[in-house]
Amino acid sequence: MSFNWVEWFGYLASLVVLISLIMISILKLRWINLLRCILFATFAWLIDSLPTVFMNLGIACINLYFIYKIYNTKEDFKILRAM
Repeated sequence: MSFNWVEWFGYLASLVVLISLIMISILKLRWINLLRCILFATFAWLIDSLPTVFMNLGIACINLYFIYKIYNTKEDFKILRAM
């Protein structure tokens, strides 16, 4: 059995998805999801899956937009208790 680094790179990207699902902070979720998008876009490029590359780069742009919006808003975010 030979070592397939591309396959293990895909496993790493999947692990980042699992980590992002346990985030409580939306800002941490956005940053980790941005990392995930970059890893999956790279993995998709390595396996020649252009639709997956474009989808993940699109999601990365969305994450960057919301990260920018969070850092540049004048409002304070409040945690509301759900009943």
